Amino acid sequence: MNLEPVHTDSAPAAIGPYSQAIKAGDLLFCSGQVSLDPATMELVGSTAAEQAEQVMKNLAAVLEAAGSGLDRVIRTTVYLTTMADFVAVNEVYARHFGDHRPARAAIAVRQLPKDALVEIDCIAAS
Repeated sequence: MNLEPVHTDSAPAAIGPYSQAIKAGDLLFCSGQVSLDPATMELVGSTAAEQAEQVMKNLAAVLEAAGSGLDRVIRTTVYLTTMADFVAVNEVYARHFGDHRPARAAIAVRQLPKDALVEIDCIAAS
């Protein structure tokens, strides 16, 4: 199987030894995105909802660079530093996905990179 790294300047550069995404056959595995601004590499937003907006923009940019899109996402994992933000992040998430409803897990974690409040990764059809 051919593995192809995906990179776009429209999403934040990786902050560690990983790719923004990897194409493997007909699947695309996107690394977790936090609310980093691609130009400044600084977090955008002080609330989980504000951060989720940037996270979704970053995911969409990576998907687009790979020839996919939010409408082709199969599964996501949402990481939150507190489940108190679940409803607010859900509203942002639902708006970006529209009628499309990928499978999903939501997990509370102690801390995220750069002290972000939300991180989302996904698997999509390429």
